[in-house]
Amino acid sequence: MMKYFMTDNQVIHEEEKLQDGVWVRMISPTQEECEEIADVLNVDIDDIKAALDEEESSRIELQDGYTLILVDVPTTEIRHDKQSYTTIPLGIILTQDVIVTVCTEDTPVLKNFVINRVKEFSTKKRLRFVYQILYRTATIYQTNLRIIDKRRTEIEERIGQHTEDVDLIDLHELESTLVYFATSLRANGVVLDRLTPRRLDRKSLEQYPEDTELLGDVIVENQQAIEMTSIYRDIINGTRELMSSVIDNRLNNVMKYLTSITIVMAIPTVISGIYGMNVDERWMPFANTPHGFLLICVLTLLICIITMLILRKKKML
Repeated sequence: MMKYFMTDNQVIHEEEKLQDGVWVRMISPTQEECEEIADVLNVDIDDIKAALDEEESSRIELQDGYTLILVDVPTTEIRHDKQSYTTIPLGIILTQDVIVTVCTEDTPVLKNFVINRVKEFSTKKRLRFVYQILYRTATIYQTNLRIIDKRRTEIEERIGQHTEDVDLIDLHELESTLVYFATSLRANGVVLDRLTPRRLDRKSLEQYPEDTELLGDVIVENQQAIEMTSIYRDIINGTRELMSSVIDNRLNNVMKYLTSITIVMAIPTVISGIYGMNVDERWMPFANTPHGFLLICVLTLLICIITMLILRKKKML
């Protein structure tokens, strides 16, 4: 799908055709749409299709007549029948008069621009538009990270009550998501560093004075997202270790309990085994005593009770 948008007096509206100052929004474009934009804007079609490769790495390339910026943006997917977070490439192509965005999904990073909820947004100020996209990307990363930490907290609260296999799987999914986020955020940080005034080719990209402050905000937000990812990964590692310790401790308690029960149950077995030996009854206590069987049972029960009290005192029962 391909649509054209333009802002007039900071109000966005859709255009019917390509013209100067237009934002070309491409969502999972077809081969024909890619070829059309490549021919009209004199852009390498491989650069347009770069964002359609999920394994494409973030980078910035200054080509003849245009600039390609690739960043990773957060999105959701279904893993193990549950909604999980991941990252996908977002391609931004800046020509002399047009900005093109390419993505495989209708990413939430760009939705607020379409519904006109971004202040001081103009499709004609192309580099500022890029910074606003990157700022929105960093803030969505932070929002998703807070949701991930909230899910981890919910799992941690259940550890003291009951821990199920699904909690271990969910914790692993959260840890995998943080790995994706950390890798993408670091790569985005490299792109942001290339966009700084000291490294930016001013001849190829026009930058307004206030854009420098916005870029600084983007770098700060991206760095904060990186730090949040690192902190949450450490916390999840601690939660996973705590969960493993709790499971091991519960298993030890069960084994200790079963061992104690085995000790108590062994007492009647030993006594009955002794009295079951084929020896002269004169040498067997209570063999000829009235109610001897009852006495032996009572003594066995008393020994079992005393043993249970001793094990309980030693906190083995």
